[in-house]
Amino acid sequence: MENRVRTSAVLIACGSFNPITNMHLRMFELAKDHLEDTGKYRVDRGIISPVGDGYKKKGLIEASHRVEMAKLALETSDWITVDSWESLQPEWVETAKVVRHHYGELVAAEQTNNEVEVDTVIYGKKRRVDDHSSSHQKGSHDNPRLFLLCGADVLESFGVPNLWKQEDIGELVGRYGVVCITRNGSDVEKFVHQSDSLWCHRRNIHLVREWVTNEISATHVRRALRRGRSVRYLLPDPVVTYIEEKRLYSVESERKNEDVPLAPLARYTDAGPS
Repeated sequence: MENRVRTSAVLIACGSFNPITNMHLRMFELAKDHLEDTGKYRVDRGIISPVGDGYKKKGLIEASHRVEMAKLALETSDWITVDSWESLQPEWVETAKVVRHHYGELVAAEQTNNEVEVDTVIYGKKRRVDDHSSSHQKGSHDNPRLFLLCGADVLESFGVPNLWKQEDIGELVGRYGVVCITRNGSDVEKFVHQSDSLWCHRRNIHLVREWVTNEISATHVRRALRRGRSVRYLLPDPVVTYIEEKRLYSVESERKNEDVPLAPLARYTDAGPS
């Protein structure tokens, strides 16, 4: 069983990352351990996709800063990367569309790699042809799985009226799959049980408990920064330095978008019930 071929898996986390914290990074490690412990997956890559400015969340600073801080936070990671596609869009992009975009890129890259490998095998030695045929039969060229990585608050937000389209929830959970990191004070299992739309896709929802509890939140970090308190060891050191140099997060920045409705609420409320 140890030698069976595992499906390649990629984790993608979408969110504000305002700012990115050590807990955001910890979530990837927890999710990777969990998926690989199932014996079904080999996690090859993690993607952080900061939301664009069009999300209009209160206190959301410019995407350029949030992307740069995420890059600094990941300087020592050999498998998690930052992608700026979502952050560069002129308007807010639904999470389902973001995941769809990245899955398309993964599939295209996989097909290109396979074509290159086939060409190499065709003009190589017979032994390499045999190796390729054997690996192909074992499923090594199956498309990778892309999982949405999130916290319990995101999964529970599926139940907030006009925040998500039901068809998007179905796509994210049913087609791709979700890895949810639980936190103290939440009962995600109960939430899944009470939701018909989530219950029917429950096998695609991986609930991961963090036993070393860590309640770091970006909201708490911003509050500390506004009050001139230290946030060292809550964020990676390069991120702390960047915030200090750019003088980010103040009373004024926290008021940004305070009179503007959140993009999904504005979009879906205007369009009527989803």
